[in-house]
Amino acid sequence: MSKNARKKPLAVLTAMLAVSLLAAGCGGSNGNNKEAAGSTDSGKNNTAAATEGSTTATAEPGIDTSKKVELQFYMLGDAPKDLPAIEAEVNKMAAAELNTTVKFNYTSWTDWDQKYKLLLSSGQAIDLIFTADWTQYASYAKRGAFLALDDQLPKAAPELQKFVPESMWEDVKVDGKIYTVPATYKEYVTNGFVWREDLRKKYNLPQPTDLASYEAYMDGIRQNEPDMMPASLNSDIGNNLHYIYTELNKMVGALPYGMGVKYESPTEVYSYWGSDEQKEELKVMKRWQEKGFIPKNVLNIKDTMQDPITSGKAASMFGDNPTRFNDMVMKISTTHPEWELGYYPFGKTTGYATPVHPVHNGFAIPKSSKNPERALAFYEKLVLDKRYNQLTEYGIEGKNYTVEDGYYKLLGTSQTNGFTREGMNGWAWRNPEYMLFDKGFDGVKAIFDELDKIQKPDLFLGFAEDYSSYQAEKAALEQVEKQYLFPLEAGLVEDIDKGLETFMQKAKQAGLEKIQAEWTKQWNAYTAEKGIK
Repeated sequence: MSKNARKKPLAVLTAMLAVSLLAAGCGGSNGNNKEAAGSTDSGKNNTAAATEGSTTATAEPGIDTSKKVELQFYMLGDAPKDLPAIEAEVNKMAAAELNTTVKFNYTSWTDWDQKYKLLLSSGQAIDLIFTADWTQYASYAKRGAFLALDDQLPKAAPELQKFVPESMWEDVKVDGKIYTVPATYKEYVTNGFVWREDLRKKYNLPQPTDLASYEAYMDGIRQNEPDMMPASLNSDIGNNLHYIYTELNKMVGALPYGMGVKYESPTEVYSYWGSDEQKEELKVMKRWQEKGFIPKNVLNIKDTMQDPITSGKAASMFGDNPTRFNDMVMKISTTHPEWELGYYPFGKTTGYATPVHPVHNGFAIPKSSKNPERALAFYEKLVLDKRYNQLTEYGIEGKNYTVEDGYYKLLGTSQTNGFTREGMNGWAWRNPEYMLFDKGFDGVKAIFDELDKIQKPDLFLGFAEDYSSYQAEKAALEQVEKQYLFPLEAGLVEDIDKGLETFMQKAKQAGLEKIQAEWTKQWNAYTAEKGIK
């Protein structure tokens, strides 16, 4: 799960289709779905089997560990403050058991997509890197950014190969090859309204359950709490306004290039850009801008979406997923226990919800890796060895957390503790058998139970776009979007009709019609191949 993406979150489209090329969260959609919420064996002896300072490796079957190596491991987002301590503990075990040490690197959330693109195109030596639909896993795999793992897995990570269900290995294949190790934890990262429930009760405001009631809630906040932002927003307008709006309108995902495809009629492809449907969206955002729901400087705001909620600066989020909602609840419970957050999943509004696809969280080995076998062997440890797994997901027991009555409990507050739950953003190596949940997560499980009743499969993330024939047009269109579309989507353009006309003119000059025609051709071929109707 991404920090915003995610949201959910989330990227210039082919995101939800695991295809494009850009790329905050989250896990696979089937397979081993056991959740050990009641586990009391929390891995307190995280380094019990490691020989401190040893460089003598315990050889893994089939791989040569005679030479000591350091793996370069890349995650998105921001590193936790206690990362050096966690890294040191991991390296004690890895040095003794694999003759390996690991350097954990982070991109930060600021312009992470451009940094990700640079990491994979620069030739920099990287041994493991996070992948997801919203980082455009399939697109990068198609262009040769990652090494195929089919031959490596039986040799370097045979137990990991057995652990991941065969159906999930099939689901992450691109052109018949495996390029990422998928997570096996079942969850939903579909969005839902988030709001300050204590303020809603205080001012007798409506509960957000659809667009109209959410707007009414923000109206009430603006009137009663004029110094508080009605909604948390930042410069990522596409993901945090536009794609959330289209999710409520049953789009199959974060579609690129202004394409329109509804979940209930997936073979009917149309141009959302320039349509009456888009004009209605732009009118809503213009109205929100005029009412003060969207800041005038929104395109310059770089804060995360969640921080303004937990700090009390904002009263709602247009959409976030259940797990990140719970993370905010946890933080607030330690800093402002008198506050209360509410949540309403979009699935209850639209009538369906899709569990995450296996490509939603994973780890790949870039083609620049100097140690692919050792990288896979180490990743097997992260997933299957309880000591590695719980150390990197929850920190050091007794310092960062405790387990009480089977529940995870953060020590101190989110501000004073240097490693909060899943502080390394380790969504991809979650192991359902080892997972620890705080008491508040019972509410998330209740949401998941509700969504299970209306779940429908995500049929579309297997689509792998090939934009090699229109790469130049794609790059030109991205610049046009930044200059002309984002201000429209943020409600900052006075004359919507004129602004949309200008955008469409510039988009067509950049090659929009060629892009849409080729994308539609590929989409139709995909739905025909998969028998999707």
